[in-house]
Amino acid sequence: MNALVNPVLGVETTFEQLSELPDVRVVRDVPLSAHTRFGIGGPADIMLETGNTASFIKAMQIVAHSELQSVVVAGGTNLIVADAGYRGVVLKLTNDSLRAEGNTVYMESGVVLQRLVDFTVDLGLKGLETMTGIPGSTGGAIYGNAGAYGHSLMERVGRVRFFDGQTVREIDNAGCEFRYRESIFKRHKDWIIFSAELAMEPGDAVVLRQTADKILDTRNRKYPPSMKCAGSIFKNYLLAELPARVAAELPAQVVIEGKVPSAWFLEQIGAKGMRAGAICVAEYHANLIYNEGGGTARDLVGIITELKRRVSERWDIPLEEEVQYVGFP
Repeated sequence: MNALVNPVLGVETTFEQLSELPDVRVVRDVPLSAHTRFGIGGPADIMLETGNTASFIKAMQIVAHSELQSVVVAGGTNLIVADAGYRGVVLKLTNDSLRAEGNTVYMESGVVLQRLVDFTVDLGLKGLETMTGIPGSTGGAIYGNAGAYGHSLMERVGRVRFFDGQTVREIDNAGCEFRYRESIFKRHKDWIIFSAELAMEPGDAVVLRQTADKILDTRNRKYPPSMKCAGSIFKNYLLAELPARVAAELPAQVVIEGKVPSAWFLEQIGAKGMRAGAICVAEYHANLIYNEGGGTARDLVGIITELKRRVSERWDIPLEEEVQYVGFP
């Protein structure tokens, strides 16, 4: 029988093969809303989680030889999953070893970013303290070159070990091709980050903790941990990349370290307080969209699309999301 004629057969066979791998958790019809910060998303046909990189590679190979599509997810912080869910296999790597030798930190991609920040701060290693409170995994943070308060992960990454679909490879910082909220991994979504080495600097643990705690307090007031959101929904702009006609409109105080907050543009087009069903734009922050409970991906995408349309219509510049989409055409 042609497997494409009966996709259920493909799901069942793939599920059975994946279930035979060591050190894996494989489930059917899992609601992806439980695996995203927005708390939105329908079921995936299959979801596999493992901290075993060998099993992860084998799982990718099994799926590649089926008729099912697949997607690799990290912490789910920046994911918008369709209401209909995902027809295929969701793969999640949960490896989480973390250690330090001198000023070098070795970490696996499944380590929660906050754990990494606290680990380095407690050891008196300077360089990640401004990233406290950013949710998600370290693999996802490298993927998107996460950062805050004028610093980003690209400043600390020495080497990254990853699977390119065929073999496990390593590249150095230059090879990662980091830019503002960008990396080579965003352009090669089939490259899966396994681990990384970070080059840190010695610092005063007490001072680093004070800095981190102050930033965390500010972040928690802006993005409460219980809020179903992805933090800022759109990337900020680089002043140097904006058209001169747009830059001329900007108040001087808006530009911070060469960046222009997307929130400024969103405020001008009336974003604050917008809502569709249970999806809301915060009254106090135009670049914060959240699910107040029971929201849908349809409404979320609808608001994002409308905000992009308004900014484009007024300034003829694109708004670019920090979020990734799963399960959409």
